Amino acid sequence: MATARWNGKVIAESADTVLVEGNHYFPPESVDADCLRPSDTTTQCPWKGTANYHTVHVDGRDNPDAAWYYADPKPEAAHIAGRIAFWRGVEVTD
Repeated sequence: MATARWNGKVIAESADTVLVEGNHYFPPESVDADCLRPSDTTTQCPWKGTANYHTVHVDGRDNPDAAWYYADPKPEAAHIAGRIAFWRGVEVTD
């Protein structure tokens, strides 16, 4: 079971994550949607495609662009489509 925590709160938990390049990609239904705020940030990965970001929001504090996902990844990364990964101080344990 993988768990993502930030600011003392569990924001995602699942036994069904996909591990890619050391990052756990959580199914969207396992992530507390109340902890995510939209972001306009995008980045490009050569083999996964365009990443979209969320700001993680817990107890009045924001962690900008600390969650990302691939809404429409390249075919090589289709297995992570819509799944959410974390960084920037979000602790992910398994």
